[in-house]
Amino acid sequence: KLMARLYDPTAGRVTFGGIDLREAQLGSLRQRITVVPQEGFLFAASIRDNIRIGRPDATDDEVAAALESLGLRERFEAQPGGLDAPVNERGSSLSAGERQLVSLARAALADPAVLVLDEATSSLDPGTEVLVERALERLVAGRSVIVIAHRLSTAERADRVGVVADGHLAELGTHAELVAQGGRYAQLYDAWVGGLAAS
Repeated sequence: KLMARLYDPTAGRVTFGGIDLREAQLGSLRQRITVVPQEGFLFAASIRDNIRIGRPDATDDEVAAALESLGLRERFEAQPGGLDAPVNERGSSLSAGERQLVSLARAALADPAVLVLDEATSSLDPGTEVLVERALERLVAGRSVIVIAHRLSTAERADRVGVVADGHLAELGTHAELVAQGGRYAQLYDAWVGGLAAS
């Protein structure tokens, strides 16, 4: 929310590339940053129109190309009604994973320089988890990506990991550096690995 300047910090500052985001033009900033939340909001409209929210002036071909870029075009076009299939308010006619796929397609259509994934994989059903992971791999290529996640498997793949505790940045480094430091991240990681070994 701070990156997209939905609100400004009351203390300190948020920077990106060394620039205080309060100095950036709001419209320009929001064109360059797309947030994919844990549960993307869908409207009572078609699948196509829900994706088009990412860029309202997009043509039908551009919507289809965004889906194609994520490897999702056939999945949605094969559904009854295809991209014109109606979506209930809040997306209740779709599974959690399908709603997330629509949110990712929306982000692909927006084509942002910076992508913020806020727990974007945390509430997925097994049937779409693999599809979402594959779509994410394609979507993040060539972009600056900020991932907010509690899943340590996600943190393992990151270039840099920041650990936030009590509203402050407690640790920052690569996965290997933070494990070697033996701090809070290392404790969480050890507990997670221990849990995997036990199951």
